[in-house]
Amino acid sequence: MVSSPLSAACILLANLSVSSAFAPAGGANRVSSLSLQSNDSSEVSRRGFMENLATASAVIAGASSAFVAPTPAMAYGLGKANDRLAAYGLPPLSKTLPNGFSALAEIYGKGANRSPLLVAFGFPLDWVVTLPSQDVNGEDGTIQAGEYARGDTATFFVVPDLKQTDVHAQDKEFFKSALIAAISQKGNNVYQDFKIVKINPVTADDGKYMLVDFKYTLLTGAGFEVERKGCASVTSAADGVQLLWAASIAARYKNKTEGQLRGITESFRCYGSGLNFSADLRPAPEAL
Repeated sequence: MVSSPLSAACILLANLSVSSAFAPAGGANRVSSLSLQSNDSSEVSRRGFMENLATASAVIAGASSAFVAPTPAMAYGLGKANDRLAAYGLPPLSKTLPNGFSALAEIYGKGANRSPLLVAFGFPLDWVVTLPSQDVNGEDGTIQAGEYARGDTATFFVVPDLKQTDVHAQDKEFFKSALIAAISQKGNNVYQDFKIVKINPVTADDGKYMLVDFKYTLLTGAGFEVERKGCASVTSAADGVQLLWAASIAARYKNKTEGQLRGITESFRCYGSGLNFSADLRPAPEAL
C-alpha cells in the first residue's frame, strides 16, 4: 500500500526515469522493417512515458492532503457509515451504491477553528482516504478519497465567505466560482480553461443538491498541461455552501472513471443544522 499521495507520485516518477534510462539508441542511417518497427515502438514508449509523467505531475500538483497519512478503504464500509448516520438520526446512504464501493461518514470540523459538519459518500474499494489533521491550533486539511497514483480524487470543500443559500436557485456562474475556489487552493496559476458543462438540480434525503459537470486544464509545476474532467455535488448545509468534487485525467474519465465519479458525487450527503456534535469534537486548547 502506498503511504501517501506524494510518495505514490514519486515512486511513479522514479520508475519512469529508470525505465527510460535503458532505452536503446537506434542507428540513424539504417532503415529496415525491423528498424521501422523499433522506431514505432520507441515512439509509442515515448508517448506513454510523457502521458505517465504528466499523470505523476498532476498527482503531485493536485494532492491537497499529501502529508496526511491515508487510510485504506477496508477501514470503512457502508454498514459503518450508516451506523454513524443512524446515531445522528439521519437516513442511511443508499444501498444501491455501485458495485465495488465502500463508504464513509466522517466529521469535518472537529477543531475549534471550524464549524462541524457530518460528511458522507461512497467511493471505490481500492481508493484510500485522507482525513483532516488535528493539533493544538485546530484542524487543517479536508476529507478526501482517491487512487492517487492515477490522479483520480474526490475532495470535500467548504466554499469560503458564503452563507446558507438555495443551490437550486443559482446559475452556472455561482457553481463556476465555487468550483474554481475548490481546485485553486494552491493558487490561481494551477488551472486554465475552466468550464461548467452542465448543472442538474436534485433533491435527496430532504436536502437540495446541484450536480455539476465540469472540465479544466491543470497546469503542473513540471510545465505540463493536463486536461481533466469531473463532476461535483453542491449543497448548503448549516451556515454555508459545501461541495464534493471528483475529477480525473480526461482520457480516463471518458474510458473508465466517469461512472465511478458520478457514483461518488451522487452519493454525497452533508449535514450540520440541528445536530449535536459535542461527543466528536476536540476541546479548544484553553480547555485542555
